Amino acid sequence: MTKNLFITFEGIEGCGKSTQAKKLNEYLLKNNVKNILTREPGGTAIGNEIRSILLNQRDHKIQAMSEVLLNYASRLEHLEQVIKPALNHGSVVISDRFFDSTIAYQGYGFDIDLSAIQAIQKIVIGDFAPQITFLLDLEVSQAFERIKTRADNNRYEQLAFQFHEKVRAGFLNLAKQNQRIKIIDAKQDSEQVFLQIINNLKQFI
Repeated sequence: MTKNLFITFEGIEGCGKSTQAKKLNEYLLKNNVKNILTREPGGTAIGNEIRSILLNQRDHKIQAMSEVLLNYASRLEHLEQVIKPALNHGSVVISDRFFDSTIAYQGYGFDIDLSAIQAIQKIVIGDFAPQITFLLDLEVSQAFERIKTRADNNRYEQLAFQFHEKVRAGFLNLAKQNQRIKIIDAKQDSEQVFLQIINNLKQFI
């Protein structure tokens, strides 16, 4: 597999992206491909503190623009401390979420001006982007069926159905605009989903 490959997984809550990111990490390790699995927000000590604020802050309302800024603060630390060093050492990097999530959640979901998010992104990370992104697409009704079985839902998982519809539409719109984003039907069996992911990665082998 191509070295210095940055792969991201995206999608609404309950789509199965975290499961697939972990499966890819394990698959590559079994095939002697050096890789790391990381996530956003998070990936660093500072990022994990920001993650706690964003996912667990239920008692106090946080402004959507504050969420954008916190996400990009976490992302900058993640990029400089984890992602770039790993890529520079010839490792494949797999990230559970990256900037597409900020655009979909805060931009489309919370109606923050997309051009403002793009401007912040340009300032913080420049033109850096994944080579390939897997968007695990799932109808919100099906995602909610999965989410309700979880013991402790985070703040985003507790938001209204309509919010998640907007986020899903945002992800699909991003996919139309970016060839690097590959849409995977997430209602399929987990192994079928993974097979499509591997097939899409053949271009990098």
